[in-house]
Amino acid sequence: MERFMEKDLKGAGVKIPPPVIFILFMLLAHANELLFPIGIIFAPVITYIGLGLVMTGLILLLSLLLQFKRVKTSIEPWQPTSSIIKTGLYKYSRNPIYLALCTIPIGLGLYFSHIWLITSVIPSCIGIYYVAIRPEEVYLTRKFGDEYTRYQQQVRRWF
Repeated sequence: MERFMEKDLKGAGVKIPPPVIFILFMLLAHANELLFPIGIIFAPVITYIGLGLVMTGLILLLSLLLQFKRVKTSIEPWQPTSSIIKTGLYKYSRNPIYLALCTIPIGLGLYFSHIWLITSVIPSCIGIYYVAIRPEEVYLTRKFGDEYTRYQQQVRRWF
């Protein structure tokens, strides 16, 4: 473990920032809408729910960013992690940031009556799993050992 700590300069080695994955699939969803428009218009109450989801996601992301700052560990998955956060939303999900990111395309999709945008969450989550979550879990298990393994057993990956 000591040798690993010395070499811990790159964190989990995530190559693509997770928000970029969501943005790419949202852009693909927009292209799908241009090529294959669905043409459903949601009721105004649904659009307000969508706006609420977007705002909720942004507030959650801000609060999680502040939590990382308070604990003095890096939020970027390509930087070293100094500690495992197990409080706040991390008591319920090992990946609340990715869940918060999911609310944005869903909310925007509801707001703009854009089915393709809503469905972009599915490939985004699959991409996040392979690009970020798997490397993060391997990294955290190597770095924190039994502490992280116990956390994995106590808290679900998503919710």
